[in-house]
Amino acid sequence: MEDSQILHQCHNGGVKQIPFELLVGWRYTRAGRSSRRNGFISFISGVSMLGIALGVAALIIVLSVMNGFQKEVRDRMLSVVSHIEIYAADGQALPDVAALTQRVRAHPEVTGAAPFIAAQALLARGEGMKGIMVRGIDPAQEGQVASFTRSQNAAVVEQLSMGDFGIVLGSELARSLGVFPGDAVTLIAPGGQATPAGVVPRIKQMTVRGVFDSGHYEYDSALAMIHWEDAARIFRLEGPAGLRLQLRDLHQAREFAAVLQQELGDAYVVRDWTRQNRTWFAAVQVEKRMMFIILTLIVAVAAFNLVSTLVMTVTDKHADIAILRTLGASPGSIMGIFVVQGAMVGVIGTLAGLLLGLGVASNIDVIVPAIEQALGASFLPKDIYLISKMPSDPQAADIVPIGIISLVLAFAATLYPSWRASRVNPAQALRYE
Repeated sequence: MEDSQILHQCHNGGVKQIPFELLVGWRYTRAGRSSRRNGFISFISGVSMLGIALGVAALIIVLSVMNGFQKEVRDRMLSVVSHIEIYAADGQALPDVAALTQRVRAHPEVTGAAPFIAAQALLARGEGMKGIMVRGIDPAQEGQVASFTRSQNAAVVEQLSMGDFGIVLGSELARSLGVFPGDAVTLIAPGGQATPAGVVPRIKQMTVRGVFDSGHYEYDSALAMIHWEDAARIFRLEGPAGLRLQLRDLHQAREFAAVLQQELGDAYVVRDWTRQNRTWFAAVQVEKRMMFIILTLIVAVAAFNLVSTLVMTVTDKHADIAILRTLGASPGSIMGIFVVQGAMVGVIGTLAGLLLGLGVASNIDVIVPAIEQALGASFLPKDIYLISKMPSDPQAADIVPIGIISLVLAFAATLYPSWRASRVNPAQALRYE
C-alpha cells in the first residue's frame, strides 16, 4: 500500500518536515482512475471544485458590476448634481447670495460655489410639449459645481447671457422635440396671472443656444438651463433660490452638511447629495446584499458536494484507513487526511474562481460588447437604463470576504466525513480483505 509506505517513510525520517496527513490527503485529491470507482470519485471531486470556482467567480462578477454601476451612476449624477445645496428656509430667494458665498467658501472643504434657480416648466415646439426641469445658472461660475460643463459642454453653457433669454437643452430633450441651435421654443411657467377668463400661464419665447450631453439619460432628457437672472424674471423671484457647493471629498458631504446646517442656523436648509438620492442608493445597497446572499448559497451548494465526495472516498478507503491505523496512525491523523483532501478541493476551487472572476470583471468592457455584437442585442438600452455600457469595479472589500466564506464552507463540509473516517474500526474493516 502506498499509504503505508508514506507512513513508514515519515516514521523513518525519509520525508522530513512534511506531515504524512498532508501527503496522503494530496494523493487522494489527485486520485487516479485505476478503477471505475476511483474514476467516479475523481469526477465528483472535480465537479465540486468546478462548482466552487463558478460560484466564487459569479459572486465576484456580479458584485463588481453592481459596484461599477453604482459608481458610474453616482459620478455621472454628481457631474450634474452638486454635492451640497443651500436654500432659504422660507422657500424664497436667498437674501444675500454674495455674503453667503463668501461665508461658505471660507471652509477649506469647499472648492466651488455657484448660485442657481430650480423650477419645473413645460417646453413646447410646434405640437410637441415636454415637462422639464429648468435650472437658472451663472455661466461664469457653473463650472465650479457641475463638472460636465467644464469639458466639451463649456462652450455651450457660455452661450447663455443675461437678458438674451437663451436656453440650452439636454441632448435627448432636444432630440425628442426636434430642435437645433438657433430654433425658437416656448417656455410655459406655472403660476400665471389670474384674469376674468381664468389663470393665464406665463409664456416666454426662448432661443435654443446649444445642446449639452452630460452622459446621464435622466438629465439629458429633462434638463434645460438658462441664465439665472432670466429665470428670476420668468419665475418672479428676487434673486437666486439656492447656492450649490462642490466639496474636496464627496464622501464627506453628509458630515459637512450637518456642520454647515448648524453654523447657518434655521434660516437656511442644507441638503447633501446622499439625501437627495437616498432612495436610489438604499435600493442598490439592499439589492447588492441580497445578491451576495443568493450567490453565496450557490457556493454553499457546491462546497457541500464535497460531503458526498468524501463519504464515497472514506467508504472506498476503509482498507487503507485500517492499515494506517494498525501502523500507528491516530484517529486525529486519519481525520486530518480527509480534511486535507476536502480543503485542497476548496482552495483550488476558490483560487480558480478568484482568477476567473477577476479576469472577467476586469475585462467586462471588452467581453460584453463582443457578446452584444455576436447576438445583435443591447443589454443596457439607453432609454431604459441610466447608463448604456456595462461597468465593473472589483473591490477588495467584496473579494476578500468571498474567498474567506468559500474556504470556510469547504472546510466545514469536510468535518463530518473526516470524523466518520476517524471512527473506522481496523479489525472490522480488514475482516473481508
